[in-house]
Amino acid sequence: MEYILETKELTKRFGKEEAVSKLDMKIKKGEIYGFLGPNGAGKTTTIRILLGLMKPTSGSIRIFQENLDTERISILKRVGSLVENPSYYPHLTAYENLEASRKILEVPKARIQEVLNIVGLSDVTNKKVKGFSLGMKQRLGIANSLMNNPELLILDEPTNGLDPSGIIEIRNLINRLANEAGITILISSHLLSEVDQLATTVGIINKGKLIFQDSIDVMRRYAQQSISIKVNDSEKARNMLFSNGIKTNYENGRILLPELADMEIAEAIRILVESGVSIYRVEEEKRSLEEIFLQMTREEEDD
Repeated sequence: MEYILETKELTKRFGKEEAVSKLDMKIKKGEIYGFLGPNGAGKTTTIRILLGLMKPTSGSIRIFQENLDTERISILKRVGSLVENPSYYPHLTAYENLEASRKILEVPKARIQEVLNIVGLSDVTNKKVKGFSLGMKQRLGIANSLMNNPELLILDEPTNGLDPSGIIEIRNLINRLANEAGITILISSHLLSEVDQLATTVGIINKGKLIFQDSIDVMRRYAQQSISIKVNDSEKARNMLFSNGIKTNYENGRILLPELADMEIAEAIRILVESGVSIYRVEEEKRSLEEIFLQMTREEEDD
């Protein structure tokens, strides 16, 4: 498998503290990679290293099959990025802000209008940025990151601080960039719900270590549902089910059955009814990805 971005044993120390520890990140061409972790987990440090803004203590980075250490300039010409809050000149218009970038990047003038169209800001081309909403400023930052027509786009918390409508706008924009423009996107977030709605692959970092890296579908399998049964006599119900070979858990006065087939659930209910147990409520419970994430980070801390 060839990866558009691959790190091996990537490590960054600040004194005795390891902000990033032996990170093996792998991103395939054309995917949206959700880089997930709580604040302070090492996401931004990793991104700064990937963009050549910070030197790693050890380890290697390959982007487009080339070594970032030796081919930094040629690699970064093919990468777009938005790290933390976008920088802009508030007294200049959207067009003038992008013109400043265009001169540095030496791309055709026509590219300014192209990227404004892509991010949906063509109707405010000549409006001063100081009058923009936070969501518009964020879209302008993404427009700026697209000026060099990148093959890889790195976005650090692009929905941070946005209201729900702004979050949806940015999410739709990211999906379009991946699906229509074919750009590979690395998006970092501390919000699992955001990554769940965008990513094809997820990498979870906690305390500088990558504790999970796989497809979003694999992560969702951790969210297998269980059946919750509220009864009048929990102890009797658990004993009856156990004696019939059905394992249960007990939580907050409810009996929890692991994922079972419909016929097995029907059998468990039949056993309880015939044993004289009163069933008040039967519900399907599905663990949220937030709960899975918290469990993963807890398990990592317990190791």
